[in-house]
Amino acid sequence: MTVQKIGGAMAVALTLISGAAGATELWDPHLRGVESGLAAGALPPEGVYFALNNYFATFKQYDGSGNKTGMALDAIVETPILLWNTGLTVFGAQYGVAVAQPFDYTEISVANAPTLTDTGHWGNFNTYLVPVILSWALPHDLHIKASFGVWLDDASSAPGRNPSRGGVGSGNGFTTFEPGLGISWLHDGWNLSAQFYYDTSTKNDRTDYQSGDQIAIDYTATKTIGSWTVGLGAFQLNQLEKDTASGRKVSNSVSQSYGLGPIVGYDFGRFNVQATYNHYLMTNSDVGDNVLNVRLVVPIYQP
Repeated sequence: MTVQKIGGAMAVALTLISGAAGATELWDPHLRGVESGLAAGALPPEGVYFALNNYFATFKQYDGSGNKTGMALDAIVETPILLWNTGLTVFGAQYGVAVAQPFDYTEISVANAPTLTDTGHWGNFNTYLVPVILSWALPHDLHIKASFGVWLDDASSAPGRNPSRGGVGSGNGFTTFEPGLGISWLHDGWNLSAQFYYDTSTKNDRTDYQSGDQIAIDYTATKTIGSWTVGLGAFQLNQLEKDTASGRKVSNSVSQSYGLGPIVGYDFGRFNVQATYNHYLMTNSDVGDNVLNVRLVVPIYQP
């Protein structure tokens, strides 16, 4: 099975976080560019698939004018994922489900404020459940996939229940609902894809803070030749409204970010590996700079 087919199958399940953001209480629900390189509109053949996302980030925080604030964030995110294409057909589409449980290590430093420095700690992020994945194969090698996911309020630490050692929480103290739409053109080894997500979150009752709705889009343009896949990925995130704290709108809380970078993958037959690197081109009211994601995908069971 090719990188396109297996990788595209995992697309809906591979979202995570993108870093400590001025425009959210703590973490953005969607990890920037995490689905670059995947066939966003497709599911794999019937079966169960495992993926492991290995995400490495070196971030700086930027204010609403795009200037650095002096805060730096280093993060490692490990995300085991299970995807099941049930083999059922619903409304003419293949039906699948997925679950992901991210674990993250975060370390924060603040210039001229050593007492605010976080020496680093591990924790589990919010569990991600995707009970609905529907994928349609259309004429002219087009594929469309609709999904609905939920980030549960079950992180090991979050604002309002901070880590025992101090520092930032490992996840969010609220629930996020995430409908998605993926579109792909898959022809002769080409993969031209776009994955759209709309994130809307509940209020954190412990802090009386609510993050504004966001749209996240990941883009892919790759070519598979033999066992190799090469190309470019890109992403954008646009917050649609200000955050709210204690009933009041928070100034400089509308995040915007854009990034671009190369993609390379290799299909080993029984599993495949794909690496994506993204450099942030513009960041406002968020964190950004450089991220590397190395993705392993393995079929577990195929009838």
